[in-house]
Amino acid sequence: MRRILLAVLILMTTALAQETTSPSAPGVDELNRMAARFAPTPLQVDTSALSPGDKKALVKLIQAARIVNHIFMQQFWSGDLALYQKLQQDKSALGQARLHYFWINKGPWSEIDEHKAFLPGVPARKPAGANFYPDDMTKEEFEAWAKTLYPESKQAAEGFFTVIRRDAKRKLKLVPYSQEYATDLNKAGALLREAAALTDNATLKKFLTTRAAAFSNNNYYESDMAWMDLDAPVDVTYGPYETYNDEIFGYKAAFEAYVNIRDDKETSKLAFLGQHLQEIESNLPEDPQYRAKLGALAPIRVVNEVFGAGDGNHGVQTAAYNLPNDEKVVQQKGSKRVMLKNVQEAKFRAILMPISKIVLQPAAQNDISFELFFTHIVAHELTHGLGPHQIKVNGRDTNPRLELKNLYSAIEEAKADVTGLFALQFLMMLADKGAIQAPLPHGPEAEHQLYTTYLASSFRTLRFGLQDAHAKGMAMQFNYLLDRGAYVANSDGTFSVDFNKIKDAVRDLDHDLLTLEATGDYQGAKNLLDRLSVIRPETQKALDRLKSLPTDIEPIFVTADSLTGTKSPGEPSALIR
Repeated sequence: MRRILLAVLILMTTALAQETTSPSAPGVDELNRMAARFAPTPLQVDTSALSPGDKKALVKLIQAARIVNHIFMQQFWSGDLALYQKLQQDKSALGQARLHYFWINKGPWSEIDEHKAFLPGVPARKPAGANFYPDDMTKEEFEAWAKTLYPESKQAAEGFFTVIRRDAKRKLKLVPYSQEYATDLNKAGALLREAAALTDNATLKKFLTTRAAAFSNNNYYESDMAWMDLDAPVDVTYGPYETYNDEIFGYKAAFEAYVNIRDDKETSKLAFLGQHLQEIESNLPEDPQYRAKLGALAPIRVVNEVFGAGDGNHGVQTAAYNLPNDEKVVQQKGSKRVMLKNVQEAKFRAILMPISKIVLQPAAQNDISFELFFTHIVAHELTHGLGPHQIKVNGRDTNPRLELKNLYSAIEEAKADVTGLFALQFLMMLADKGAIQAPLPHGPEAEHQLYTTYLASSFRTLRFGLQDAHAKGMAMQFNYLLDRGAYVANSDGTFSVDFNKIKDAVRDLDHDLLTLEATGDYQGAKNLLDRLSVIRPETQKALDRLKSLPTDIEPIFVTADSLTGTKSPGEPSALIR
């Protein structure tokens, strides 16, 4: 409590000092306009097929997931929680508009506006290191300090599950998550154990108990292995995973939670993609020395989201994820792909279809396909697991994430996009030859649908802003394909695909991205992104015409609301509409 009060005092003092010199903050109408870029979307999920024990466990899991929002805000910015508490006290129209948009972003910076501040008295942009490092720490200071550490401590300092703080002498020190977030993690662990006691599914029980243990011992390996084995109607992801918010090094994992119900019918339909992963890996457009022999088939889960929190529910909504990121687990178990089908359907209807009517010529709009939009997202997540993972650089055993540092996320997202296209094109070719029985469309019409839908979807991603790793990677792809003539900017302001050039261009770009990762070429990655991760004038004109459309969705967790009867301040709720 004393720590929170001190943070509030510091924040209020800073705000008073800065508000007189800061640019005027958006008013009510402007904040409502900014929030309207996220289309309110009810997510209602059928839970009737769950066992009585799983229904009770589901309630505990939603309650535990709400705690993740609290942890994530601590990770996002040192003043985030204090500001959140301050906003809740302002009941004016301006105060409520500020709280609403704060909740969408989980902080005072607008994610789709290059993380610019929309509240007074805060830094102009989100700190690059979020709250994982001291605000005044430089990259050079960390690297010099890390060199002085014993190997085990250096690994922890550069690892997912520690924050970096200063000691009494202002020197850097590492603090495990189990210590930094102890109060919240103890509460969350207790709820996970209660859910484990209620469920009758052995794999869910094991994951929840081992994950609760990880909150106190800071060792996530056993619970990550248990999550890979999770095979339950209630499909839950809970813990520190993605590193996007660490824009200094990409080392530190943010907490997120997804509480889902598995869609068995769609899961079985898509399993065939996973069955051909080794064949795709063995034919990737890269030097054969970099190709790997994959382990056991990684699971694919199609689910419907009941509740999302933390890094799983701020700004642009996640439509799919591929986890875990721990290379030790990936080597032994592979990675699991989870597809949030109801979220993807909502994005397709609310965002992609309206975009296609503006950026494509009328005839091409007939080629927009939800099936291929959905299937490419599956392929994207699957192909995160393909390509280089363990590499050698100057004789050192390392991995692409460590070598590409802050550039890794953008390169890896682009690699998964392009490798996903290559993989689907490869499977379509095999199906055309009769070499496989594929339950996915193939032939010239399907190829047109795949690439036309991807072109329209590119604009959906570009609208996230170049501070976003996905958008940065997409801008690089988009300009590469324009330069190769695979995409064509038409005189009427629309864009189209040259189907005689697109496949070769995708193959060549995939080769370049896979090679950057295989060689750990930081400078090469930087050169590529510096040159191509820009918004060119013809693209900007198209983006300007999309300004009246929603950029993404704002989920309203109808089922979660009805099960728990609660909501957090600022959270949209079916209960209050």
